[in-house]
Amino acid sequence: MTPPTTDFRPIRFFHRGRTVEVNGAEPTRTVLQWLRDDARCTGTKEGCAEGDCGACTVVVGELDAEGALQLLPVNSCIRLLPTLDGKALFTVEDLAAGGALHPVQQALVDGNGSQCGFCTPGFVMSLFAVYERGLAQGPPSRQQLADALSGNLCRCTGYRPILDAGARMFELPPRPLDRAPVVSALHALRSDPPLALPGPGGGYRAPRKLADFASLRLAHPEAHVLAGCTDIGLWITKQLRELPGLIFVGEVAELTHIEVGADGTMSIGAAVSLETGWQALAERWPGLAELWQRFASPPVRHAGTLVGNLANGSPIGDTAPALIALDARLLLQRGERLREVPLADFYTGYMKNSLEPGEFVRAALVPAPREHEVVRGYKISKRFDSDISAVCAGLAITLQGDTVVSARIAFGGMAATVKRAMAAEAAMAGRPWSEATMRDAAAALASDFTPLSDLRASAGYRMQVARNLLHRFWFETRPSAALPAAAVNVRAPEAVR
Repeated sequence: MTPPTTDFRPIRFFHRGRTVEVNGAEPTRTVLQWLRDDARCTGTKEGCAEGDCGACTVVVGELDAEGALQLLPVNSCIRLLPTLDGKALFTVEDLAAGGALHPVQQALVDGNGSQCGFCTPGFVMSLFAVYERGLAQGPPSRQQLADALSGNLCRCTGYRPILDAGARMFELPPRPLDRAPVVSALHALRSDPPLALPGPGGGYRAPRKLADFASLRLAHPEAHVLAGCTDIGLWITKQLRELPGLIFVGEVAELTHIEVGADGTMSIGAAVSLETGWQALAERWPGLAELWQRFASPPVRHAGTLVGNLANGSPIGDTAPALIALDARLLLQRGERLREVPLADFYTGYMKNSLEPGEFVRAALVPAPREHEVVRGYKISKRFDSDISAVCAGLAITLQGDTVVSARIAFGGMAATVKRAMAAEAAMAGRPWSEATMRDAAAALASDFTPLSDLRASAGYRMQVARNLLHRFWFETRPSAALPAAAVNVRAPEAVR
């Protein structure tokens, strides 16, 4: 297998009503940098430069498998400019037509939804995506509005008037986006060859075929596999690292799908977004719905990928605990060779894994739900929305009557890697699912983990929280008088969206 040969060409995408070409851009140049420094579209603001505050939120448009335009809010501060190739970019400058404010903007003005105004363009763009979706599907509930804005932080106005504006915008004369020219331009851009940019380590490559991706990965093992850039982006903006080549997974069509095999195993491709992947998981296991809604924020979930969150190996990544509890495996590919490894065995140390040079994670394989299996995912963080976990738990037990047949428990934030609680599992297996069993399992966590103290939590707090989560799990799943989520959570999540 030889790597494909691709001529270099400009980055091309739809912006401000036309297709623009960008020549000579560094592969690691961000969308925000291009907007403010090159396009002089300074409405988009830089706040945190790490995808947390939402001041830089823009909307990216792309065609789905049926050719329909999808509009997704993303953080432009950690979105690399080359990944816009073949897509559409909308910013706050696009919304006011002929001097007339868009309904989103007008509703914010009418409701005093802005004070200092620095965060306002980001709120406007997140609400714009909600507005376009609401015109087709109906206005969202107030909780859905709050969820959609969970990646936008406001420090002065407060959220009530902003949420009021989110409801008010649907009461104003409608102004839907004229999608026809956008769709036409994106269809035309599909005829461009795959994007390639010069640079060290092979530069930037965005192959469209799986075989080409595997070949490039094998030829450039030193290069980084790039997905949503929600992790690598911080290497660029915060650590100022020079990266030895990037191979973008987002254009490989074979990796953008979720497939279910004859045995019920769900295969989640490496380019499937966090939002799409977690929605599929929560539909199968509703007990994971809260974890999905609290995972990062919509702009991060739309950009990042589920497989990327697993592959980066962070001990505080929220996907691994849940998928280890579900006994997931990873499908790895090196050239034409495939192999599978249990996710629980994939991590070999802090931010280290068992990938061989030139190998990549092709898909996450999640077994079908088991009969009499109950599953939960819990996240503890200082802020409810869009925050990094102090402790994250994935718990799954199979019951026969009131007896625990098997248990799989995994915690993030408790060790250098996401790790199974083997001693706690052993304390549960084969015993009645009783309070005594639960307490023995909680005590056994001391054999499984020696937590560290850091800025997010102390070691003692983490251990106590992990034990408390086992207690909550028992309350929710005990054979008799199990408590509903509303009884154990001050903010019970809505039904799976």
